[in-house]
Amino acid sequence: MSTQGRSPKKSEQLYDTDTAAWASLNAELLRQRRFAEVDVEHLIEELEDMGKSERRALESHLSVLLMHLLKWEHQPSMRSNSWRLSIENACESIRDGLDDSPSLRPVLEDPAFQGRAYSKARRNAAIETGLDVARFPLECPFDVRRILSGDLGLD
Repeated sequence: MSTQGRSPKKSEQLYDTDTAAWASLNAELLRQRRFAEVDVEHLIEELEDMGKSERRALESHLSVLLMHLLKWEHQPSMRSNSWRLSIENACESIRDGLDDSPSLRPVLEDPAFQGRAYSKARRNAAIETGLDVARFPLECPFDVRRILSGDLGLD
């Protein structure tokens, strides 16, 4: 992609109309060490958003995992290999995310973070099972570190 003739203003305008093209342009400008032409303000914003996005993905995977564990625990007659696979996949997604971004491990271990994920899991488990939300504990009954270490206790 040619970046000749592009000004910082053009890059900033591109950000508003085509984010993918903006990202490619700025990556090329950085590769060419044409730092004066890089859209620094939007680049900072995108980098910050990337970290937020990774945290949201981690919370989503944790919430799904906890929801499936609640369903497993509260509907033993409904257990299936499909549920077990969903639990394994959620664990794997969390582990993969932590492998890619190890700095998120303290986030995952934060009780407030776990509480938000569990709150969503509890609500969603009630919706999916048709059980009253009051049937599920208010506090998360699962040790996330133990679960992620492979000790799922699904037997």
